[in-house]
Amino acid sequence: MNPDRRDRLRDAAMGVLAAAGGRGLTHRAVDAAADVPHGTTKNYFPTRDALLRAVAERCLEQYRDTAAQVAAGARPTDREGLVAMFGGLLRNVAGPGRPRLLAYLELQAEAARKPWLSTVLDPIATSDFAGLEAAQRTAGLPVTPQRAAVVTLAIHGAIPHLLADGPDTLAAAGLDDPDRYVRDLLGAVYPEDGKRRPVHGT
Repeated sequence: MNPDRRDRLRDAAMGVLAAAGGRGLTHRAVDAAADVPHGTTKNYFPTRDALLRAVAERCLEQYRDTAAQVAAGARPTDREGLVAMFGGLLRNVAGPGRPRLLAYLELQAEAARKPWLSTVLDPIATSDFAGLEAAQRTAGLPVTPQRAAVVTLAIHGAIPHLLADGPDTLAAAGLDDPDRYVRDLLGAVYPEDGKRRPVHGT
């Protein structure tokens, strides 16, 4: 099979999943999105599960590409550098990363009922925990695995709210200013004066 066409179909399927959700992910819809003859997607991915796997694998590939670009850049060497890095990641959610992350959340919902799909997606979160912990270490923070996990979970937890873009929710969580959100989060987990501080809005 043509690998370029296969990638084109996977990208189209990701777009369909992001735009129309799990119910909208059909072979016919992917054919239309990829502008290919009827039946092409089914020829490459015969079942819906095969199509879901294809999108999950494409998400993983794109995540690894993004992670490699981040790793190739300058590592944060202090708290403000980490604020800039994590704030940039959050701004990406509502920008260029939006289609992939919408598709990823749809895949996570599917994975709750399909354990095999969870296995495909698992390396994304696993790598994120390791990568964000490493960034906290290079920034010079007093990292423990537990503290690093709290920060990573808070970053992950922000994603659905940023995608939904409800202004009142964003303001209540402090996500209307991603840099402030990260700065407050780090202040709560790694207080500079040794005392824990409340996260914005609490």
